[in-house]
Amino acid sequence: MQSHHCRADTTAPRKRRRFHAWSAALAALPAAILAIVLAGAGHAYAMERTARGDVAAKLGYCKDCHGLSAQGYHGYYPIPRLAGQQPQYVENQLRAFVEHRRTNNIMFNVSHSLSPSMMAALAEHFHALNPAPIGDGPRGRVAAGRAIFQDGMPDSNIAACAACHGPDATGAGDIPRLAGQLYPYLISKLVNWDKERGQLPAKPDTSAIMSPIAHSLNKSQVEAVASYLSYQK
Repeated sequence: MQSHHCRADTTAPRKRRRFHAWSAALAALPAAILAIVLAGAGHAYAMERTARGDVAAKLGYCKDCHGLSAQGYHGYYPIPRLAGQQPQYVENQLRAFVEHRRTNNIMFNVSHSLSPSMMAALAEHFHALNPAPIGDGPRGRVAAGRAIFQDGMPDSNIAACAACHGPDATGAGDIPRLAGQLYPYLISKLVNWDKERGQLPAKPDTSAIMSPIAHSLNKSQVEAVASYLSYQK
């Protein structure tokens, strides 16, 4: 019959082996964690590079129509300046094209292919740009346009544009920046407001605010305001 002391000696090597195994496992744990972290970081970096590449590709496409630095383009149809535009407004308008709240067949196709995250990335990029305005309106109409924009037309019950768009016409949130916008584009949008905006009555948006104002301005007043805004930085 073996003594208690002998039995202890028999189990000791097994305990030592287990201890060494646990020690080795614990020693390897930081390396394993580091490997997982590095793998995750590598994947995140690859995803970020892909996202940056996707945004760059979309921006290259946007430049074809909206011009370098998104300053707008005088084509057969005037294409708007997006530089400096409010991000929230840009995202809302892209969704408006998708939802047919705003009509434009070209932009419907473009917007329909953009994910929400891509819309946000493009909007932030455009907001950061601030090239000099093209300033393409008749200078002789600037003073009259400034008066309408800053003070409104009380006799005609037309509020000052600056009340919503800000004294510098830079907008905020869903209210767009108008400073530096192309003269013919502004005229086209104001004259045709009810034909292009708010086209989905079941889903009204902020365009409803502008409808009575655009309707109240005559062509000469629209041209004056557009001329003034085309020079604003």
